[in-house]
Amino acid sequence: MNLDFNSWTCPLPLRDYPKIVLGHGGGGKLSNELIENLFLPAFSNETLEKLGDAATIDLNGILQNGARLAYSTDSFVVNPLFFPGGNIGDLAINGTVNDVAMSGAKPMFLSAGFIIEEGFEMENLGRIVGSMSQAALTANVRIVTGDTKVVERGKGDGVFINTSGIGIVSGGVNIAPNLAQAGDVVIVSGEIGLHGIAIMSVREGLEFDAPILSDCAPLNGLVAEMLEVTKEIHVLRDATRGGVASVLNEIAKSSNVGIRLQENSLPVPRIVRSACEMLGLDPLYVANEGKLVAILSREYADEMLEKMRSNKFGEKAEIIGEVVAEHAGMVVAKTGIGGTRVVDLQLGEQLPRIC
Repeated sequence: MNLDFNSWTCPLPLRDYPKIVLGHGGGGKLSNELIENLFLPAFSNETLEKLGDAATIDLNGILQNGARLAYSTDSFVVNPLFFPGGNIGDLAINGTVNDVAMSGAKPMFLSAGFIIEEGFEMENLGRIVGSMSQAALTANVRIVTGDTKVVERGKGDGVFINTSGIGIVSGGVNIAPNLAQAGDVVIVSGEIGLHGIAIMSVREGLEFDAPILSDCAPLNGLVAEMLEVTKEIHVLRDATRGGVASVLNEIAKSSNVGIRLQENSLPVPRIVRSACEMLGLDPLYVANEGKLVAILSREYADEMLEKMRSNKFGEKAEIIGEVVAEHAGMVVAKTGIGGTRVVDLQLGEQLPRIC
């Protein structure tokens, strides 16, 4: 859903305030007008429209046969707010949808909290909210509760967004970072490094032969199709901050196993590789917002790859390595010249404010 600021004609109050003022977070008329004329039309559903302090959701008939709730929360402070391939709005929705989906859950309900800086352009807020509405529609989730606060000029950097999500894990699905086993394969769902380099291209004013777009996308549909192949997926993680390398290190330590990668198998787009060489970055550590890492038994690997590649968000999926009993808690990579290097956790982030 794209919200056109120029069409906000009935009622008029938002057009009378082209920039956010402190009163929009004060709980009075301006707050009510912002909710009624921007947020409610964008996120409209019967649960949200009650405008209670908490959303009440009837789970009768949903939690059956061993089903469980999955719950996640995340905050988004990306800089810049608008980047090639998306903005903070769809990033916030997709980020939380994906976090919930990585437990094998079907995401269903989201909250959205906004901290907006005084003076922020109402038109830009409308663009962000419109992107959130469209992203929620695409992911088939509902935003059922939320909050808005306004801080003084110079103290909020535009807008920060917090989203929380609830989903349902079906009975028989047990996916967690500590369940990787020696002999498992490691699959990544597609080309890595796109989101981080898209952000950097704007932040640093870099130009390349072709535009680099963020891979920001909802992965819940892909996960649902993967579970059709087998419920015996051991680990799922979305490779956001710290990239594939950080996710695999966390899994190796949590499961007390080693992970061995094949560098030649890593799906790194040529333009990302070139940008990383120029910037002195390692693609394995660059953030993604639409890629997952899956670890599962080798017996399902071929069928799983075929299923993933039939989905537009997994069409470039590749097996990139295996889980081993050696060097427990460590990730290593076999290089193209036959050597081996340790792929360790970094002390900090290569790219701060990436999500």
